[in-house]
Amino acid sequence: EDFQRRRQTELKHGRVSMLATMGYITPEITGKLPGYLSPSMGIKFADVPNGLAAISKVPSAGWAQILAYGAFCELSQDQSPGTAASQGDFGFKV
Repeated sequence: EDFQRRRQTELKHGRVSMLATMGYITPEITGKLPGYLSPSMGIKFADVPNGLAAISKVPSAGWAQILAYGAFCELSQDQSPGTAASQGDFGFKV
């Protein structure tokens, strides 16, 4: 049971790190989205640098939205032992 939990956690961490890598590389290759990240604060997507420098540029409401979405994704799946999601199969169709 301990090994299965570690395997499940490793799958999740691997997927998060792959998404983070793509999130870093994609704006460098394709460019940034047009428009405003925060119209009320006058921050455009082009104003936000890549990497750790973005932490201080994104408004706190933006970080709250990111964390809320992550929590929703984490809690909306039944990942109890014995389910397909616990083994890394979340049913996404590619």
